[in-house]
Amino acid sequence: MEREREKERIRSGKELMEAKQILEDNERKRNIAFRNSEKEEEKRARDRIRWKLEQDKLERRVKLGLPPGHTASAELSIPVRGEIQKSLPVRSVAKSEHMRECLRCLRRNHKDDDARVQRAFQTLLIYVGNVAKNPDQEKFRKIRLSNPSFLDRVGSLIGGIEFLELCGFERTEAGEFLYLPRDKVDMATLYSAASELKSALTNPFFGLLSRDV
Repeated sequence: MEREREKERIRSGKELMEAKQILEDNERKRNIAFRNSEKEEEKRARDRIRWKLEQDKLERRVKLGLPPGHTASAELSIPVRGEIQKSLPVRSVAKSEHMRECLRCLRRNHKDDDARVQRAFQTLLIYVGNVAKNPDQEKFRKIRLSNPSFLDRVGSLIGGIEFLELCGFERTEAGEFLYLPRDKVDMATLYSAASELKSALTNPFFGLLSRDV
């Protein structure tokens, strides 16, 4: 029996390490994509300025009755909004981005009660952390929806239950519980959720500066 528990601990440890590596790799890829996007945007901005300068120069020559002459404007195309948008890298619809937007929604919908929002984020972090640390214990993977404490802290807030569903929790058939089956525990998803929650807790402007859609 002890040997089986030791094997399970080793397996869980490997899962944690693999999930952490995946999260770090994804974060690194996002940073690279963001830097590349910034470089492309800077290049487009320079091209637009150059095009505008050439157009101004051309207009001045025409007003003075001078021949247009050779300008770089002939080689530049007018930056079209559609073309600019097409050149931007397509953002992957990652689960972490859905989580982030879910937390932003929660914050925006309850922006007049910051203490309650912070408590909701903290409670969600506890739920996620408990499952990540104890994936084999069912009590951490099962939440009674009618529990007064859960309703007060998470369940009654817009976006609270949706965030847990993004973490893998599912409503039982009777609708009495949120339940995360052991075989559906995804450590990478849980680490990502914890990362988003920590960001939401430490950033005082989280969700308040983003545009409502």
